[in-house]
Amino acid sequence: MKPLKPREFSKPTQYFISIVLVLLIATACYFSINYIGNKVVALLLLMIVSLLAMLFDILPVLVASALSALIWNFFFIPPVYTFHIDNAEDLLMFLLYFVIASVNAVLTFKIRNAENKGRDREEKEKTIILYNTLLNSLSHELRTPISTIIGAVDTLNESKDRLSVDQQNELLSQIEMASIRLNRQVDNLLNMSRLETGMLKPNLDWCDLNELIYNVIQKATLKEKQIIEFSPNERLPLYKLDRGLIQQIFKNLVHNAINYTPENTIISIEASEQNDNCVIVISDNGKGISESEVPFVFDKFYRGPNSKAGGIGLGLSIVKGFVEAHNGRIKLENNINGGAKFTIEIPAEASYINNLNNE
Repeated sequence: MKPLKPREFSKPTQYFISIVLVLLIATACYFSINYIGNKVVALLLLMIVSLLAMLFDILPVLVASALSALIWNFFFIPPVYTFHIDNAEDLLMFLLYFVIASVNAVLTFKIRNAENKGRDREEKEKTIILYNTLLNSLSHELRTPISTIIGAVDTLNESKDRLSVDQQNELLSQIEMASIRLNRQVDNLLNMSRLETGMLKPNLDWCDLNELIYNVIQKATLKEKQIIEFSPNERLPLYKLDRGLIQQIFKNLVHNAINYTPENTIISIEASEQNDNCVIVISDNGKGISESEVPFVFDKFYRGPNSKAGGIGLGLSIVKGFVEAHNGRIKLENNINGGAKFTIEIPAEASYINNLNNE
């Protein structure tokens, strides 16, 4: 439920609501005075003023406070229907009521303002921390591949005649790998920007998941003796999904598995249909993820204490955002025998090839 905020109402509306609430409570009390007594009426009116002080600006609350005091005096303190008070005790109670109602309104308003300022300060501090994290990461993650590219190009330009073919190919390979790394970071930043601004709208079309997974596997750069196991599911239907977003999900998860598992490990990919959902499971037999880290791995800019160099902590956050853009969900857990396991479930319209050909 969305919390009620005072600024959602204009000043005239706040005045109107404050006055109407006080009049409604006073009217109800007027017809019940024989059962509750004028002291209970004072408490009820004071409660309304306190409630208004939690919601509205100070001036409408002060108006409600003054109005409630006058109504209590005129209709409930003997002699009724007059502002004159004969009894000294009643006069003291009236003065105390007016003071308490006014002070309560002012203090509640100030407390609420202090809480809002504290909350705004906390949000600003979090934003500053996020931006500092981003800038610190970018200073390394963008500068490193750029420096590699510039250094390799300078070497080729200045010493091309003295370099062997193998040395030239090695430098070109460094340029290619640095360019891929740079492009991946820029893509992640652009994708996160799309998610943050709410501009992301999936463009649904029929997709062959087997084909998309194969494309990602073919472009993956594995470590020594790393293996990606994938057996195409021939019974898998075509799904209406956003091809670009789904492929980015696969790329980020496969890259994450490659980056965070040692050499000589196996990365497994499975695709299936369960309960009208498209289900993709990407797992590995590496060291897995600490249970204390699992709740945070999908947070923006989060990088675990044992994270290796490379990345700015956006890959898994983007995966979660793209999955949720398809109204799906992603779950991370550790395999019993070690390694991490990502399970994606996306409700999507499915069609087998025979049915599609008849459309």
